[in-house]
Amino acid sequence: MDFIAKEIEDYAELFTSEEGEVLAALNRETYAKVLTPRMLSGHLQGQVLRMLSQMIKPKNILEIGTYTGYSALCMADGLQEGGKLITIDVNEELQDIIRKYVGEAGRSDTIDLRIGNAVDIIPTLNEQFDIVFIDADKENYPNYFDLVIDKVNIGGYIIADNVLWSGKVLEDDSVLDKDTIALKDYANKVKADPRVENVLMPIRDGLLIARKLA
Repeated sequence: MDFIAKEIEDYAELFTSEEGEVLAALNRETYAKVLTPRMLSGHLQGQVLRMLSQMIKPKNILEIGTYTGYSALCMADGLQEGGKLITIDVNEELQDIIRKYVGEAGRSDTIDLRIGNAVDIIPTLNEQFDIVFIDADKENYPNYFDLVIDKVNIGGYIIADNVLWSGKVLEDDSVLDKDTIALKDYANKVKADPRVENVLMPIRDGLLIARKLA
């Protein structure tokens, strides 16, 4: 995801609101103790997600792929009073760090962590959502869209991360790996679906934002 010049990213972060003490501590601990820390949303993208959530003012948010909880904490700042964020991750080893920082942020009552396979968990959810954030295994992105679309309120948003995949989506189809193929399939699926309108934003590794129309 280093295809955007570091100087540009640094400049963008310079003029982006600070992430706050809890998020900064989570950022540091993730990089110090967790494998593949680049999976963290981080300062710039985290503040984008936070601002989008504050603009939308969601009642319920669904996050598919928690990692260490950074993006969940950012999006939770936009929840309505009494709102809830359900976040799903398959990696039970990250529970302690997630719950630690959710607690430090005072979000234990609003962030509901579910450990397990999202493909199995999503059909059991009865809530309707104003935001769905997809940031999990890339091969299942098209499946996640199909699983959540009927659970998204009209006017709600599905946001998918990593849709530019470090620029690999521009390579010739003959050399693409399974993840890149799945991400291209996801982008084409969203573009062709008349139930949504969409925009791909080249922020960090790419955010594809789809708004449900019907």
